[in-house]
Amino acid sequence: MSSAEAWTDPDRLRRYRARVFAERGLLRASFEDVAGHRERVLSDLLAFNSGTAYGKQHGFDRIRTLDEFRRAVPIQTYADLQPWIERAAAGERGVLSADDPALFFTSSGSTGAHKKIPVTPRFMRTTFFPFYYAAWAPLIEHFPDVLGHPGAVLNLKHDPLAAPPTTASGRHHAGASQIDFGARFGEPLSAEPGTGAPWATLPFPVAADEHLEKMYLRLRLAVESDVRCVIGINPAMVAALPHQLRQWWPRIVKEVRDGTLGGLPYRSPSPERAAELERLAARHDVVRPAHIWPNMRALFCWTTGLATLYLPHLREEFGPHVTALPAPVAASEGPVGVALDRHGSAGSLVVTAAVHEFVDAEEDLGPGSATLGPDELEAGRDYHVVFSHVGGLYRYAVGDVVRVVDHQDGVPRLAYAGRGNTRSDHAGERLRDAQVIRGLHSALDATGLAVHNAACRVTRDQPGPSAYEFALAPTSPWSRDETARCADRLDQALRRESAGYRAARAAGRLGAPSLRLLHPEAFLRDWQSQVAGGIRPTQVKDRLFRQDPAQWDRLLTASEEARG
Repeated sequence: MSSAEAWTDPDRLRRYRARVFAERGLLRASFEDVAGHRERVLSDLLAFNSGTAYGKQHGFDRIRTLDEFRRAVPIQTYADLQPWIERAAAGERGVLSADDPALFFTSSGSTGAHKKIPVTPRFMRTTFFPFYYAAWAPLIEHFPDVLGHPGAVLNLKHDPLAAPPTTASGRHHAGASQIDFGARFGEPLSAEPGTGAPWATLPFPVAADEHLEKMYLRLRLAVESDVRCVIGINPAMVAALPHQLRQWWPRIVKEVRDGTLGGLPYRSPSPERAAELERLAARHDVVRPAHIWPNMRALFCWTTGLATLYLPHLREEFGPHVTALPAPVAASEGPVGVALDRHGSAGSLVVTAAVHEFVDAEEDLGPGSATLGPDELEAGRDYHVVFSHVGGLYRYAVGDVVRVVDHQDGVPRLAYAGRGNTRSDHAGERLRDAQVIRGLHSALDATGLAVHNAACRVTRDQPGPSAYEFALAPTSPWSRDETARCADRLDQALRRESAGYRAARAAGRLGAPSLRLLHPEAFLRDWQSQVAGGIRPTQVKDRLFRQDPAQWDRLLTASEEARG
C-alpha cells in the first residue's frame, strides 16, 4: 500500500485518531498526580541508566530524591555534555543511556552549529511519542477534513532523505522531519499529516541542499490540490509561502499548462487548470494562498516570539477564517509543553516526559542555579527551562525561555518566549528578546501600526552613547510622524519591560532607539537567500538580535534589492 493509500485507508485513519486522542487523554489524566509522575520519571531514568558511564560517575545508584539528584548533577548545557555525546556518536556503548542511540537528531541551536542529540528507542517510547501524538489532537478534532484526502495537507517541514548523513559510528544524523519513525522505531502510525501527499516524495532525485528547488516542486504540485492545512512548525517557513507563490507564479502556471515538473514531463497537460489560475491572477492584484486554496482551514506552527508580530497579517493571506494552531513547546532534545486545545499560544506541561525544572529568566543560568518546580511557577513570568529524561540528558539547559500563560488542570500552560542565551547587554540593559518583542507589540498597538517582521542591533558609529536601531518591514507605508511616535512608544515600553534598560537610559549609557523602515519583502528575501545558500528551511528561524554586521548588511541588501 502506498503512503497516499495508507492515509486514506479507513482502518488506518480510525487507528490513527484513536491513538492521538488516547495519548491526549493519558496526558490529561497525568495532571491529577503531577508530583507522583515526576518521582516516577526520576526513579526510572536513574534506575535504567545507573550502569552507564555517566550514571556511575554521578552516583545514580545512590540517588533517591530530586534534591539528591540536584546535588549530584549540575545544570548543564550542550557544551558540557558534548564530550559524552561525542563518545556515544563514535560508537562507545553505555555512555549516557543504557539504551544506545538509534540515531542522532540535528539541531542548529542559536549559533547555527549542528548539535548531535542522542535519540534512543526508550526515549522515543516513553518521552517522544506520547507528546508527539497528543500534539495533533486539536487539529484532527476540530478540522477532521484535513485528513479527507492525501493532498489536503501541505507539510512544509517534511523533507525525507534517501541517504541521511551519519556519525563516525554510522548512525544517522538528521533532522526529526527527515526520519521515518515508522521504519526506524516500529511506529507506522507516526507518519505526520501531509506525508502521503503527491508531493511528499518527489518523483525524481533533487540534490539534498537544493532546498528552494524542492520547495518550488512541492508548491507547483500543491496548486493542483485542495489544500486545507499548512504545517510549518517554524513560522518563517509558513510566512515565506505566499511570497514564493507570487515569485514562482509564472513558472507554476506554465508547468501546469505543459504537464511538466521542474521542466521534465510529469503528467498530462492541464490547460484548464492553468487557465483557471490565470483567471485568478487577473481577478486579484496579488495572488494569495486563499485564492488558490479557498477551503484552507488551519496553520500549524509556532505562534509566539517574532511570529506574534506577523501572524495576524499572515493568516489573512491564507483566508479570513483560518485558525493558527500552536506547535508544541519543544526542542530536538525533548518536549516541554503541548497544546491540548485550541489555545492560540500555550501548551500544557508534559509531566510524563521528563523531570522539568525552571529558573527565573531574569537570573543568569549557571551550574548551581536554584530551580523551581511546576507548582511554583507564576502566571505572567518568564523562566529558563531545564529537563532530565531517560534518553540521557540530565539537568539539561535547553536554552529556551517560556512564559507561564496560566494554570489549568493543575499544571502550568507555557508559551515559548525566546532563547535564554541571546540576551543583549551592551550598557547593562540585559534585554531578552521576549522583552523587546513585548515592547514592539506595545508600541505598534499604541500607534495602530503593523509590521511583517523586525530585527535590531546596537549602533556605535555615531556621536554620543550607543543606541538600539530597529529594522522594521511595515505592512503599509508609515508617515514621518508615525515613525517618530512609534520610536518614542517603543522606548517607553522597553523602560517598562527592563529595569536594566531603564537604568541605562537614565544614566545616559544608551541613547534613544531609532527605526529604519525596510521594504515589506525584506525579511522574506533574506530568509530565502539563506535557504538558497544551503541551510535547511526548518533551521532558518526568525532572529531579533542581529549584531553580526554581515547579518545586518544582508538584511539591508535584501531590502534594497526588493525596492529595485
